Amino acid sequence: MDDRPAPPLSPEPVSGPRDGDLPAYLGNGLIGIRVREVPLFAGMVLVSGLVGAHPERGIEAAAAAPYPLSGDLAIDGVWMSEQPWAVGDLRQSYDFATAELHSAFTYQAGSRTLSVEVVTFASRTAPSIVAQEVRVTADGPCDLKFRSVVSIAGLTGRIARRRTDTPGEPEPACDGSLLWETAEALSQCGLALATEATAAAGRQILTWSDAGPLCTEYGIRLASGRPVRFRQLAALVPSVLHARPDEEAVRRVARASRDGFDVLRRCNRAAWAEIWEGRIVLVGASSRHQALVDAAFYYLNASAHPASPASTSIFGLATWRDYHYYYGHVMWDVDAFCLPPLILMQPDAARAMLAFRSRGRPAAAAKARLSARQGLQYPWEAAPGTGQEAAPGAGDAAHHEDHVSLHVARAFSLFADATGDERFLEEEAWPVLSGVADWFVSRVSRTGRGFELLRSMGPAEVPSPPDNDAFSLMAGADVLRRALRVAERLRKTAPDAWKAVFDDLYLPLRSDGVIAAHDDYDRREEKGATPSPLAGLFPYDYPASPSVSRKTLAFYLKLWPDYVGSPMLPALYCVWAAMADDRELALKLFEEGFAAYDRPRFHQCLEYRLDHAEGPAAGPFFANLGGMLLGLCYGLTGLVVDDGEPDGWARRPITLPAGWEAVRIDRLRVRGRSARLVARQGAERAELSFS
Repeated sequence: MDDRPAPPLSPEPVSGPRDGDLPAYLGNGLIGIRVREVPLFAGMVLVSGLVGAHPERGIEAAAAAPYPLSGDLAIDGVWMSEQPWAVGDLRQSYDFATAELHSAFTYQAGSRTLSVEVVTFASRTAPSIVAQEVRVTADGPCDLKFRSVVSIAGLTGRIARRRTDTPGEPEPACDGSLLWETAEALSQCGLALATEATAAAGRQILTWSDAGPLCTEYGIRLASGRPVRFRQLAALVPSVLHARPDEEAVRRVARASRDGFDVLRRCNRAAWAEIWEGRIVLVGASSRHQALVDAAFYYLNASAHPASPASTSIFGLATWRDYHYYYGHVMWDVDAFCLPPLILMQPDAARAMLAFRSRGRPAAAAKARLSARQGLQYPWEAAPGTGQEAAPGAGDAAHHEDHVSLHVARAFSLFADATGDERFLEEEAWPVLSGVADWFVSRVSRTGRGFELLRSMGPAEVPSPPDNDAFSLMAGADVLRRALRVAERLRKTAPDAWKAVFDDLYLPLRSDGVIAAHDDYDRREEKGATPSPLAGLFPYDYPASPSVSRKTLAFYLKLWPDYVGSPMLPALYCVWAAMADDRELALKLFEEGFAAYDRPRFHQCLEYRLDHAEGPAAGPFFANLGGMLLGLCYGLTGLVVDDGEPDGWARRPITLPAGWEAVRIDRLRVRGRSARLVARQGAERAELSFS
């Protein structure tokens, strides 16, 4: 096996217009930006924690902020924005290793043509900063003007304050700042702009009006073939992180400007080099499959950061105008599929995501009380600002898909086990774990068959919720097991009801020994192919007998053709096939259940496969890519993380998809140390070693 480090595989460069594909998505976990083929044309930007009233639904939703890196070019007074049809030769390449988007285009006016090259990135080491460099070369002498613009076009909200001075200072600290207020004044975002250009360029700040965008204009006489460079730095600060965010944005961009573009770029590259030390390597797999794993790894890590106040959504910090993107709400998919791999890759970022759930405990307690339950019942669609339920309309799923709280609790327990952080266990994990255990005990009903979960939906959203959803029951058993274990460890007194429910929790079992998806399950019913019991076996490690596990795997794996194309669970089919010791099927289902969701333009994994989509293509979808990464980190490696010693976490013999020789991760964070995980095909167990 080749142990030499290798760089990640970046997407193939693209040329021409997108033709309906999604724009590039860059992020650092606090800021996410969609960059168009011509980066100076305004895209869209989300800032973690920035919320407003949704223009159609009226609910609390993630709100787009002013786009900070737009701009314009003029040749001899003819502006590109006035004749965008004169733009051509569109090219873009995305370097995942450095998290930089490289764009190029030409603009022609009269007899002159400008060749423009643009580099865009979101800084990880200064997470409130996004940066862009624009290099312009003319094919003949001309007068060039360049405008750097913080664009408010197409947004709902208002400018509450706009400044191009710095009060009390003889010179402005930056080009200007905005205080942006979202619809219904649910929150605010501060933006500040700093620009620089070649010394010969003349510069002026365009004042316009107090309600207008920020704009800095440069002018220079260009000689043929001699490039000129412009740089844009912008700070974006949500009001959840600062009470006067525009003033803080000025401070942040002023510091970034003093450090300079080159330093920011170098530090950002170093930060990403460290993240890529944890790259998941598929030894023996096709380069295409490795590239898709690299893309998933990149997008997940680009959407998580210790500075994030509002976790991340199931599209990260990505949005676009043609789809709702679930309003930027925080949903159970993040806790179930994205947090487990992040706990091993970026534990500090994972902790920030869990902190959002900790701050949401009062909202979860209130939701439980409104439902006449005890403990903590987390929202189905948590608003990124308040953490309260924000499901649109009647919120049918919010009424019956109870399992969300179980994923939240498990994520807290998993973080405590993986990090060994005793303080976190007692102060953060225990309140959530015990609160959700109390809720689950109050949610089940005592019958002659034991404790049952009545009228509750699992991942298959159907009009009439069934009784005893197996996935929810298996996850509930896992949470109760963890709560009892932690209570003993912390010397807490666990309610007697926890153990009583755990010992006598009902699980529907068919006469053939297969775990039924729910009571009266029929494979021919609507969404009957949903493999939710398999999700109880992995990732929830339900301790079914070998016979029941084998029969359940065989039964639901046969139904895969009727389910793939849907979002979320198909990404786990590869692991389930490997658990059934079928290498050929595992490879096929990695392709069908994950790889086939890919769009080649920047490898944005879609929510639905295009052959199943009924609306616009939307991505990157984190339930799919997070589920796949979860399967690689924990599933194919047989890793079961608990409070025991890490050398006992590898629990299963290794079966990998056909042709794969090993899954290797050279750097994980385990109990505060760097660890290496290698799962070799046919090995009795994976190898987890410390450096």
